[in-house]
Amino acid sequence: MKDINEKFDKVIIGAGLYGLYSANLCGKNKERVLVLECESNSFTRATYINQARVHQGYHYPRSIATAVKSAGYFTRFCQDFSFCINNEFDQIYATSSQFSWTDGEQFKAFCHNAGIPCEEVNVNKYFKNDMCDGAFLTKEYTYDAKVLNGYFINELEKCRNVQIRYNRNIERIEKEQDRFIIHTREGETVETSFVLNTTYASTNQVSHIAGFDSMKIKYELCEIILCRANENLNNIGFTIMDGPFFSVMPFGKTGLHSLTSVTFTPHSTSYEEFPTFKCQQNSGGYCSSLKLGNCNLCVAKPQTAYPYMKNLSRKYLLDEYDFGYIKSLYSMKPILLSSEIDDSRPTVVIKWSEKPTFISVLSGKINTIYDLDEVLIDEK
Repeated sequence: MKDINEKFDKVIIGAGLYGLYSANLCGKNKERVLVLECESNSFTRATYINQARVHQGYHYPRSIATAVKSAGYFTRFCQDFSFCINNEFDQIYATSSQFSWTDGEQFKAFCHNAGIPCEEVNVNKYFKNDMCDGAFLTKEYTYDAKVLNGYFINELEKCRNVQIRYNRNIERIEKEQDRFIIHTREGETVETSFVLNTTYASTNQVSHIAGFDSMKIKYELCEIILCRANENLNNIGFTIMDGPFFSVMPFGKTGLHSLTSVTFTPHSTSYEEFPTFKCQQNSGGYCSSLKLGNCNLCVAKPQTAYPYMKNLSRKYLLDEYDFGYIKSLYSMKPILLSSEIDDSRPTVVIKWSEKPTFISVLSGKINTIYDLDEVLIDEK
């Protein structure tokens, strides 16, 4: 058991990218910071289990605001974390000739309006006849989560004023006049005037413990598939827009490709404030609505949807671009209900309380971490 009533300038809940970026920023600002993480290591959930896409904005032709925000941070992120960036491949975006919200001409106009590079290429070089009405070489990269995690752990080890405590479960958060008192199931009691909730899928659960409102979000139990690409696909990534289609693209610097599908990546969806899934009943108590387990480690995780995703890709890609299954990664993904209208993915930073301050951040894009700079530094 740790010392009772330890005091910190900031307590950050969650040791994903947003949590460790914030801890590093505040640590270098000479603040005393504590990071509480429920897993045994950092970067074990959403920061690692995703497409690893460093967004430039192409993914959001129906939300120019999301595109512009992504593009605005793209160069900065790639410069700051160049050591974990994979930019040695061609990223091809294409618009499906059927069932797409956006056609090739509209996508080209969207890229022009968003100020992001887009070079039209021959559709028949990559795709089967009549499947796509436009194909474009874009400037978009991927990042390697494990390399990035190593960087932050190394940087934070240099900051004696920052601590990360793993395997910590928050039991209560009490608000007093000028401080929060956080109690963990492991017996710690810590005090702070500033709490930052970066837990992503557990954003509402942590806010609930602290007595604050919930964001209006839906939850998807998602599967990212890792594949081994053949030599023709090795240095290429494909994303088919703009509807129930798929992406297959390099997964950071791992030598693998990620495979996702708008239709088949989500295995189930919950619209409840605290998500309820059938698999939770079979998890042996590992996962519940108020305490979400790590889907990737759960005995009740779903069967892979790889055959369906593979078949979808084969409808579009020329046979020379092929890949084989390696393994599946599972995670819980929260999405703002408002995003269902235009497929936007805004970064939401909500200040639930001030002096003492309680802030929640929800973002599905890694390069919008810089949105936290102002709220973290101004609070000192």
